[in-house]
Amino acid sequence: MQTALLVLHSLLRWGVLLFGLWAVFSALGGTFSKRLYSANDNRSGMLFMIFCDIQLLVGIVLYFKNDWFSLLKDHFKETMHNDNRFFAMEHMAMMILGWLLVHVGRIMVKKGTTDKSKHTRGLIFFGLALIIILAAIPWPLRATNARPWFHWFN
Repeated sequence: MQTALLVLHSLLRWGVLLFGLWAVFSALGGTFSKRLYSANDNRSGMLFMIFCDIQLLVGIVLYFKNDWFSLLKDHFKETMHNDNRFFAMEHMAMMILGWLLVHVGRIMVKKGTTDKSKHTRGLIFFGLALIIILAAIPWPLRATNARPWFHWFN
């Protein structure tokens, strides 16, 4: 089951990134072209949020099944000084921060009173969330903690 969750987590990453890019580019286009806030603009932010929610749930299950929390709790000092720190602390903390920014962004966009304010708020919050998420992904090109582009069943 853990392998299946890891494969799902790896595949969901691409959905998060796809819908995150859509939400950011939609907000960027709306901000600079001064167009009306449309149902497609709303849909892009909503799908970004939904995929982040699913990804977070799968990630939390993996976090506790892989004993990252136990490692952090029982061997905090050692974990902070080796490569396990990335998954035990940094990856989870940054992804939760990105998830929070997406949710706050959705709320702020809904509270926007003008089309311009909705696009601008979406650009700020979804843009920051996407940057943090991109920084927290263990890309294959990382010097340490690299993971493959796609996890497949072994």
